[in-house]
Amino acid sequence: MNYKRILLKMSGESLKGDQHSGIAPESLLHYASEIKALLDSGAEVAVVVGGGNFVRGAELSQTGVERATADYMGMLGTVINALALQDAMERMGCYTRVQSAIKVEQVAEPYIRRRAVRHLEKGRVVIFAAGTGNPYFSTDTAAALRACEIGADVFIKGTRVDGVYTADPEKDPSARRYLQLNYQEAIERNLNVLDGPAFVMCRDNKLPIIVCDITIPGRLMDVVRGTGAHTVVSDFKNSVLD
Repeated sequence: MNYKRILLKMSGESLKGDQHSGIAPESLLHYASEIKALLDSGAEVAVVVGGGNFVRGAELSQTGVERATADYMGMLGTVINALALQDAMERMGCYTRVQSAIKVEQVAEPYIRRRAVRHLEKGRVVIFAAGTGNPYFSTDTAAALRACEIGADVFIKGTRVDGVYTADPEKDPSARRYLQLNYQEAIERNLNVLDGPAFVMCRDNKLPIIVCDITIPGRLMDVVRGTGAHTVVSDFKNSVLD
């Protein structure tokens, strides 16, 4: 294991599978199984899941809904996803806690950093919900913030793409995947590894970022061990292409 304490960022869209919206049971079980494998290997695992399978605040605000209200609606979507993931994890025998940045005490603990760290030390999966609790901030930024607060060794951005490419591989067949990428080149080439504030937070705190395709069974465990297709973004002197 290259990393002991892991912050995994998942999009809400990853839970909807082939559906138009909502939560697909098979997708939920897949991701719960992937997280359980990390936990069983001895890793400490925290998760931030988005809410885009229900509502995306920035997009909803374009229809006329006030932006702050739209973002709060999005936060509630992340709470729904967190509870669903908690249920799936616990059905697999994993002790799990949901901590929310907004008050929903009937269903989740409030976010308290020291309590979150203690849960991790006891082998519990901690799922952070409701972003930062503030409108205008993405769940990428919330994930970077939580990763820094809990002292994570790595920030894993789980996507449907197996890393960061020199260009969009769907549009440019000559695009090549980075094996390792330094922060500065990611900025200069505008590669959009994470949202701006999230990326800067990781860079300033020297928190390595891994981008990988977590739809592939076993891939999450592979990248934590340093194998499988992925890109590591950190303070490398030189970037390396595949």
